[in-house]
Amino acid sequence: MRAPPLLLLLAACAPPPCATTAPTPPGWEPATDAPWCPYKVLPEGPEAGGGRLCFRSPARGFRCQAPGCAAHASAGRSLRASVLRNRSVLLQWRLGPAEARRVRAFALNCSWRGAYTRFPCERVLLGASCRDYLLPDVHDGVRYRLCLQPLPLRAEPAGAPEPAAPAECVEFAAEPAGMREIVVAMTAVGGSICVMLVVICLLVAYITENLMHPAFGRPGLRRQP
Repeated sequence: MRAPPLLLLLAACAPPPCATTAPTPPGWEPATDAPWCPYKVLPEGPEAGGGRLCFRSPARGFRCQAPGCAAHASAGRSLRASVLRNRSVLLQWRLGPAEARRVRAFALNCSWRGAYTRFPCERVLLGASCRDYLLPDVHDGVRYRLCLQPLPLRAEPAGAPEPAAPAECVEFAAEPAGMREIVVAMTAVGGSICVMLVVICLLVAYITENLMHPAFGRPGLRRQP
């Protein structure tokens, strides 16, 4: 028994099943023996002192999929920011095994571009086991710049201090959610109006062709004297 042509067409157009279930690439996942990520949100100003120690569970198996997510990577490709539609940003980074053993913490600096200059936002100190961090709310249409710098282990008293690794930076701008919804709504309304106009034009053409012409175009309907 042959399958209907419509089923064959749907099967040919369907995406492969592994496109949405692919695991996170190696190196981006936190270690299995690190169920928590310790971090501190530092207050603004160097004289404010250290922040309160907090813990968060790492985001395992996360996939950034369009259209609900837009991914941005740093120049070194070791830091990426996934901007979600709910105006939250998941920051993820990866390190090699040898580099990870020499890191005691990560310093995250955030800034956003205003009309004339940049303004600082959140500063976070993360533990060595952390591989991601969530920014819960960002402003629409603002250009953000996030820089992550690994902090080396403290050297022994007799040893030379280990140089700090350069910071990786990623820039992004969150798409305005309100404007996106307006564009989608206007597109839907415009499509409905176009369909209605086509139907009206076809109806007018039908009426003109079938109801108007027979009454005036047939010579056999002339009135006899």
